[in-house]
Order: sequence, then structure tokens, then C-alpha cells
Amino acid sequence: MNQPLDVLKAHWKHDAFRPTQEEIINTVLAGKDTFALLPTGGGKSICFQIPALIKPGICLVISPLVALMKDQVENLKNKNIKAIALTGGISFEETNNLLDNCSFGGYKFLYVSPQRLQQDWVLERIKNLNVNLVAIDEAHCISQWGHDFRPAYLKIAALKEYFHVPFIALTATATPRVQTDICTLLQLENPI
Repeated sequence: MNQPLDVLKAHWKHDAFRPTQEEIINTVLAGKDTFALLPTGGGKSICFQIPALIKPGICLVISPLVALMKDQVENLKNKNIKAIALTGGISFEETNNLLDNCSFGGYKFLYVSPQRLQQDWVLERIKNLNVNLVAIDEAHCISQWGHDFRPAYLKIAALKEYFHVPFIALTATATPRVQTDICTLLQLENPI
């Protein structure tokens, strides 16, 4: 198995992690549910991308922002890492083809909005993927005490029924009350 630092050097061309990144990555690799509170620009994405690259399977990334999803997918592709995003406005046929690619094409990252998970047929297809990690970006959106509450986020905890893999919740903004809310509503098990 690749070591986190080797993956960082190979794909990101950095010689060291920023403070707390390595600790978060090792916690995820140990199979633990994780809550990561890092400032904007603090390297949150690497905290789920590196463990997902090390483990066999595909990482399901739930993000509310289309621009953020597209940016991350583009950045991963520029590193020769296979990633796709199911954004709004994609036809049924194209969505079906993208999910086929996830099943058979060696993709490492599937980015979806919380709303996409509310589509039963999409969820059925995702349930059949070899998911190695579930990453919830902008996790403050699940909290009624957060500044950007989105009801669709409340359904994410149901994924625990299908995927017995680590869940990592990431955000740059969360008061202690919001942090507790995130961990509770996502049903994170003894989160680190």
C-alpha cells in the first residue's frame, strides 16, 4: 500500500503535509469516522483524496456547490486521477453513462450533490459501487445552526445503511454547537 506522504509527493508535488492533515488522513485510513475543521484554503480536500487514492474503490464526495465540484474534478484530472461529477442539468442517459463509468472505468472520485442522492434510481446505482470512503464537504450545511442549512443533507446518514466505510465531514466554519449537530445528524460513530 502507498503511504500518504508518497501519494502527496506523487500527485501534489509537496514534501510535507500542513498541520493536522496527516493526522486526519491516518484516522480515515484507520477506518474511523472523522470530523475535520480546517480553514478555507487549509487543504481539506487532500484529507479525503489521499485516503481514497490509497484504498481500493471509489470515494463518494457529497458537495452542495457545483463550482466547487467542477473545480475539484478538474484539479484531479490535471493530476491524472479519474474523477467525475454528477451535476444538475445532466440528462438521464448521460448520468447513467457516468455511473457505468464509475462501475467499470477505474474512477476514484464521484462528486454528487445531496439532492442527487434523493433520486432513488441514482442512489440504487451508487449503492452498487465499491465505495471506499464517503466525504461530506461543506458539512455545516446539515446543521440547523449553520449558516447554510440544506434539508437534503439530512438524508446523508441513510448511506450508513449501505456503506460500512469511514465517513469524513469537512467544513471551514462550525461553532461547537454546529460541530455536535454535524456529528449527530450524520450519525458519525465515535468521530475523531
